[in-house]
Amino acid sequence: MFRYLVRRLLAAALIMLVITTITFFIFFALPSDPALLACGKTCSPSRLAEIKHSLGLDQSYSTQYWEFLKGLLAGRDFGDQSVRIHCGAPCLGVSFQTDTPVLTTLLSDFPADLSLGLGAAVAFLVLGVGLGTVAAVRRGRAADKAAVGLALFGVSVQIYFIGLLLLYLFVDKFQILPTSGYTPITEDPAGWFQGLILPWTTLVIVYLAMYTRLTRSSMLEVLAEDYLRTARAKGLPATTVVLKHGLRAAITPVITVFGMDVGSLIGGSAVITESVFGINGIGKLAVDSVQNSDLPVILGTTLFAATFVVLANVVVDLVYGLVDPRVRLA
Repeated sequence: MFRYLVRRLLAAALIMLVITTITFFIFFALPSDPALLACGKTCSPSRLAEIKHSLGLDQSYSTQYWEFLKGLLAGRDFGDQSVRIHCGAPCLGVSFQTDTPVLTTLLSDFPADLSLGLGAAVAFLVLGVGLGTVAAVRRGRAADKAAVGLALFGVSVQIYFIGLLLLYLFVDKFQILPTSGYTPITEDPAGWFQGLILPWTTLVIVYLAMYTRLTRSSMLEVLAEDYLRTARAKGLPATTVVLKHGLRAAITPVITVFGMDVGSLIGGSAVITESVFGINGIGKLAVDSVQNSDLPVILGTTLFAATFVVLANVVVDLVYGLVDPRVRLA
């Protein structure tokens, strides 16, 4: 297991290097001029030259890329002798708009994405797997039709529709909940929970459909296997047959999708949800940086999200061996 983990971590590091290289050249080699974006609308030629020198943009692309990689490992300095900004490792650059290290901004917004992503992920995984299992066991009956209908509804609606509808019903019309938003759990645990109820519900409705359908289809295949017929013939309880033998074998594709979804949600992919409910997370930060043409922040949010997706895949591979003994044997 240890050698396997080392190999997976090395492969993940190689993937991140490739992603870093592609992302760097997309954002710094292809655009017209990052220094011009940092300089603003009223920019003189002398000021433009100063910004290029302070950001290292007057060097070759290979030198800029090497400095960027060194900054990720050891940090780097930006600016001249009069104004120098230190960016500690891992350095993702300095924002054109605020002159602060990008990683500092990302870490300040990360707790909101962590709370939103993990809370919603746990809910739609448990509910989706539960509904999918019930639908497979009760195939063709009322419970199956209800679960399939709910899944169809979740696939049909969009986040911005569900989010605005929930805000209207629970905040504006009936005033059951206060205005949604993110409050740090360390400041007000009750406010943190109340502010995330509606965003969690929105994501659960949308993602629940996929997990219900995926679990149902996977369970139907497993329930038809010979070893489950043997387990029933031996007189094992139905709960043991379904949960211990059936669900354990059927959960593998669900884990694969779940790992990708958790990585992307924590990395800031819930952009629409954050915008609808006024949550200042990494997704909203990415949208604002695109509107402001803040290339270092765009690059930082891209690499930040990619890191969590890659790490989630490593964790999924390790969980495979715990859930399905056949993976360990292979």
